[in-house]
Amino acid sequence: MRHVWLALSVGALSACAVGPEYVAPASDLPTHFAGSASLSRHDADHETPGDTTTLDTWWTSFHDPVLTGIVEQALAQNLDVQAAMARVAQARARAQAAGAQRLPSLSLDANVTREHQSLDGPLGVVARNIPGYNRNMTIYDIGAGASWELDLFGGLQRTAQAASALEQAAQAQRDGVRVSIVAEAADAYFRVRAAQRRLIIAQDQIDTDTRLMEIVRLRLNDGLATARELAQSEALLAQARTTLPPLRIERETQLNRLDVLMGAAPGTYARRMRVAAQDDALNARPLTIPAIGDASAPADLLRRRPDVIAAERKLAASNERIGASLAEYYPKLSLSGVLGFDTLAGGRVPSAATFQPLAALGLRWRLFDFGRIDAEVAQARGANAQALAEYRLSILHATEDVENAIVTLVELEQQRKDLASAVDAQTRARDSAQEAYTGGTVSLYEVLDADRQLLTVRDADARAQADNARAAVATFRALGGGWASGMRSMAQTQPLRK
Repeated sequence: MRHVWLALSVGALSACAVGPEYVAPASDLPTHFAGSASLSRHDADHETPGDTTTLDTWWTSFHDPVLTGIVEQALAQNLDVQAAMARVAQARARAQAAGAQRLPSLSLDANVTREHQSLDGPLGVVARNIPGYNRNMTIYDIGAGASWELDLFGGLQRTAQAASALEQAAQAQRDGVRVSIVAEAADAYFRVRAAQRRLIIAQDQIDTDTRLMEIVRLRLNDGLATARELAQSEALLAQARTTLPPLRIERETQLNRLDVLMGAAPGTYARRMRVAAQDDALNARPLTIPAIGDASAPADLLRRRPDVIAAERKLAASNERIGASLAEYYPKLSLSGVLGFDTLAGGRVPSAATFQPLAALGLRWRLFDFGRIDAEVAQARGANAQALAEYRLSILHATEDVENAIVTLVELEQQRKDLASAVDAQTRARDSAQEAYTGGTVSLYEVLDADRQLLTVRDADARAQADNARAAVATFRALGGGWASGMRSMAQTQPLRK
């Protein structure tokens, strides 16, 4: 009973953990983003009744089945996501191993040893003169052992909690990879669509400039134009043709980028996506820019941005390491025991005569180690200060990303509206030139020149539409959209210990 009470008393002491209790740092964030008012006006322009954007699956709000298919395939097959999932599995295993250190361990050992004794060895020199001495012997040994390090001052507890926090950080980093992959896939897709549409517009420009050059050549033959005008028209046509290679490069490189994001070799899905993007461009299907809807609370970044969550979890882990280091100042006790049987006769295992129990109480105390523990504690405190600075920096970067994304989205939206007005005005100017040409008041040269200017504005408008869609993608990414937000900052939803 004395031994039982001793074990219970020591176990009660193990509930005491030294070191600082973790408290999530306060974040001094504004109540609204600086550009939230402008964003609200943007949302009002794009909002439709019953249409709300869910940040977890924001890409569906573009109402583009091709984009949705690309994102879903990227999430299912992307190798960066798979690598992040593997890192989570490793972190989970480390957390389980650290937690198991606090529990008793049991082992079973058994061995049979066959030995031919040396006559010149210590035992052989003494025993060789004994009548009937047998140099050959077989030793049978079987036993079950148990050991338990008593966590008197919480060193193992702190280590286990640090590993658990790092597992949560790995999960947040995995979600961050998902956010990045979704955003990159959407960005590449919109760049493909823009390149395809601009290629069609550029080809229209080449056709227009070709007709213009033929008119100038005919006028030159009739003595109504000069060689200088013909050279200018030829240069204009050549300049229009130079716009095709960069656009083809953009289209093909972004298609290759999409293939890699979807975990496939470049060229695997390129043909299918090229046809889909070309159909959209030929049909002049406009890009749908959804309302953002959820950017009025910077404090939400603490629970939505995976990088902020990961930084906070790493801060919690560094705090626990301080406690683990401080626990090294105190003694460590361990209990161990063995229930075994040892004999030279195999038939007597087990029996009362061969029973060989063993119990031990161990003590380890680093009383004097030339300041090694002091150095370990100082290193843990320094790592904690670094983690705190990185956590605060992650919040600043998060708010910076959102502010930059909002102002870019709003300004590009205004640019797109102005370009739409310019396209409308230039269309009317081209139509007026055609009517004037029909009436004989202007030459065909002026009509084609007006058409060329219209194509130039259309190209700028196509580029602006894609940039506007990409800015919306960047905004969703900055807000932390693209992952199921069931996980929250652990410091806000549950204490690290009770």
